Amino acid sequence: VRRHGVDAAILFSDIVVPVAAAGVGVDIVAGTGPVVADPIATLDDVRRINELAPTDVSYVDEAVRLLVKELGATPLIGFAGAPFTLASYLVEGGPSRNHTKTKAMMYGAPEVWQALCSRLAANTLAFLRVQAEAGVSAVQLFDSWAGALSEADYREYVMPHSTTVLRGLADAGIPRIHFGVGTAELLGAMGEAGADVVGVDWRTPLDVATTRIGPDRAVQGNLDPAVLFAPWEVVEREVRRVLAEGRAAPGHVFNLGHGVLPETDPEVLTRVVALVHEVSAR
Repeated sequence: VRRHGVDAAILFSDIVVPVAAAGVGVDIVAGTGPVVADPIATLDDVRRINELAPTDVSYVDEAVRLLVKELGATPLIGFAGAPFTLASYLVEGGPSRNHTKTKAMMYGAPEVWQALCSRLAANTLAFLRVQAEAGVSAVQLFDSWAGALSEADYREYVMPHSTTVLRGLADAGIPRIHFGVGTAELLGAMGEAGADVVGVDWRTPLDVATTRIGPDRAVQGNLDPAVLFAPWEVVEREVRRVLAEGRAAPGHVFNLGHGVLPETDPEVLTRVVALVHEVSAR
C-alpha cells in the first residue's frame, strides 16, 4: 500500500483458516497447498466440522484491527473462501485438477454435499462477520474452483450456499465482492448470488462480462497478470483497454484478473497504479 499507492488493501488470511479453526486437521504443504488429514465423505464426517465461533478466529479479529489502524484512510478488504472451494479441499483431501470426488459427492450423495456446504456457508458467514465487525470496509468471497462447474450444476449445488454468505452480510453495510476463476459462463449466476461487485478474470472482456452480470452491479478486474512481464508499451495499452471496457459497467474496480505472480517487477506495479489513477482522473 505504501510503496505502490493502491486505493485499498486486502487481508489474505489463508483460505483454509476458518476450516482449521472449526476443528478440521489441515496442513499447508509446500509446493502442494492445503492438505486435509481426514477427507470428508459421510454425514458423520460433516458433523466433525464445528460451528465457528468468533473466539475461534480472535487472531483474525486482532489482525484486522491492527491493519485498520495502520492503514488510516485506506480501506481494508476482508477475505474468505467460498463454500464450494472449501468443500472441494475437504472432499478431495487437497487441491484437485478434475474435482472428481467433489462432483461424485454432488451427484451421488447430495444429502452429504448439501450438509457440508451448509455448514461451510454458516462458518464462512461467521468468519466474514468477524472481519466486518473488526473494521474492514468491504469483503470478498473467493471461489477458486467454481470454474470447474457447468452453470446448471453451479445453480443447483453451489449458488444457494454462496447466496447464504453474501446475503447474510447485507446488514453489515459494506460492499460485497464475489470472485471466481474461469467463471465466464457463470457470471450471470454469480451476479444473482447477492454481491455488489463481481470479479472477472482475464479471460472475459469487462464489457462482455457486464452484459452477463447485469447493469446494476460493478465489476472488478481484469488485467492478465502475465501482461506485466511485457514491454511497458504493451502493459500501458492493455491497462487502457481494460479501463475502456470497464466503462460499460456502473462501477469498475481496476485489478489484475487473478493475483500478482511472484516474479513480477514491483516497479511495473507502481507504474500501472499511477497510470490507472491518471486515466481515471481524466
